[in-house]
Amino acid sequence: MTLPATSRQTRAFDDRADALAHFFLRAGEAPRLLAYDDAVGCPLDQALAALEWTAAVGILAEDDLLHAGRLAADAAAAVVERRDGDQHVFIYFGPRMDAPPADPYEGTLLYDEPGVRAYIFAQRVHAIAHFLRATHGVGAVIALLGRRAPELRHIRRWLQVLFSEPVGAGRSTQLLAGWFATGGAGVLFVPTHPGAPYSYHEVGIDI
Repeated sequence: MTLPATSRQTRAFDDRADALAHFFLRAGEAPRLLAYDDAVGCPLDQALAALEWTAAVGILAEDDLLHAGRLAADAAAAVVERRDGDQHVFIYFGPRMDAPPADPYEGTLLYDEPGVRAYIFAQRVHAIAHFLRATHGVGAVIALLGRRAPELRHIRRWLQVLFSEPVGAGRSTQLLAGWFATGGAGVLFVPTHPGAPYSYHEVGIDI
C-alpha cells in the first residue's frame, strides 16, 4: 500500500480528562472507536496483522464500516456495516468458541466455517448486543459518539502509518479511543501503569 508523506505529533497527559478532551477536540466530526472497558482498553499489538489477514482472505472488505471489534492473542471478533443491494446490513464475525450456545433470534446465520461463525442482522443494536454477549466486551472497541462508524480502509491505512515506527520500550498499545478519517487519524492509549501518562498520537497527510 503506497502512502503519501505524513505528519506526526505526539502528546502526553497526566490527567485522563485532559487527554480525552484533547482527543475529542482533535477528532471533531471524524468517526471514532471507544474502548468498552476504558480502564483496560483494546490491545493493538496484533491489530494490523489481523486486519491484513481478514482482508486478504475476504472476510472483511475495504469499504466495510467497523462498528465493534475485539482483538485477543488467539481470536478476534467484529461487527461491520455492509451494503447489501439498496440496504445496509450488520454482520457479526467471530470465532465459534466465543459464540453463545443459542443462535441469536434477531439474526440469520451467514456462514459457519472452521474457526469463524458469522451472523447477519438488519439492525445495529442487535448486532452489537450479540457481539457483547459473545465477547463479554473484554478488550473491545465500539463506534460511539459519531455520526458514522470508521471505514476499514482508513483504519488499516493509518494504523500502518502509526506502527511504521518501532514501538518504544514501555509504550502502551492499549487503545482507549481512536478516530480515523480520510486525511488522518488519532489514537489515545491507556497508561502502561498507574501514574504513567496517557499518550496521544496523531498522523495525517502532509500537505
